[in-house]
Amino acid sequence: MSTGAPAGYDPYAFEPFAVTVDLAVFTVRDGRLHVLLVERGEDPYKGHWALPGGFVLPRESAESAARRELAEETGLTEATASALHLEQLRTYSEPDRDPRMRVVSVAYTALVPDLPEPRGGGDAATARWWEAGAVGALAFDHDRILTDAHDRIGAKLEYTCLATAFCPAEFTLGELQQVYETVWGVELDRPNFRRKVLTTPGFVQAVAGSPRRTGGRGKPAALYRAGAATALHPPLLRPEGRST
Repeated sequence: MSTGAPAGYDPYAFEPFAVTVDLAVFTVRDGRLHVLLVERGEDPYKGHWALPGGFVLPRESAESAARRELAEETGLTEATASALHLEQLRTYSEPDRDPRMRVVSVAYTALVPDLPEPRGGGDAATARWWEAGAVGALAFDHDRILTDAHDRIGAKLEYTCLATAFCPAEFTLGELQQVYETVWGVELDRPNFRRKVLTTPGFVQAVAGSPRRTGGRGKPAALYRAGAATALHPPLLRPEGRST
């Protein structure tokens, strides 16, 4: 059986274009939402900050390319990059998004526990965690990708138990609330948040034994661990009009 192109098909009849991957990786550090950025070491946009990413090789899937580029441009080990849960965000295909040629990008996003300090590699001069609210203009159309990715992870906190991954193994409801407030950028009503968490099946599980004392004069705070659920039923929807 022939595996070549069908008779009459001319692959040169179509203008070639490249496929790239871009990654918006978020973490919570010191109570604030941070995003991983790289400083470009080559043109175009040399010296500008951008999301990690690069070109997909001919015999490579987009997801494999995303993990490879993440390791190469940030200095993360291949094992660390391979273990991250990457979620495909969307495809960006505007004709003039890259000055070099027609480039279509498959973007991925992830909200991960605190990772080691990154370092530059590949075509990145350096890499670092930036506070998400302090990021300036980025190269290419990465501002748009970053905004879309932030919206996506905010939505994931509404419908999944992802927030517990950013707390200690045993945590207080105040620590869990801080994760939501950090990602959503809103101030939550403490009693209402506590009620919703404790009445959502499988979200958290109480830890037996002595509670942890708070840093202030308040009563000792009860400790919890992540429950068995992965999805929230009902969802924990962010409030409107309570921006911090």
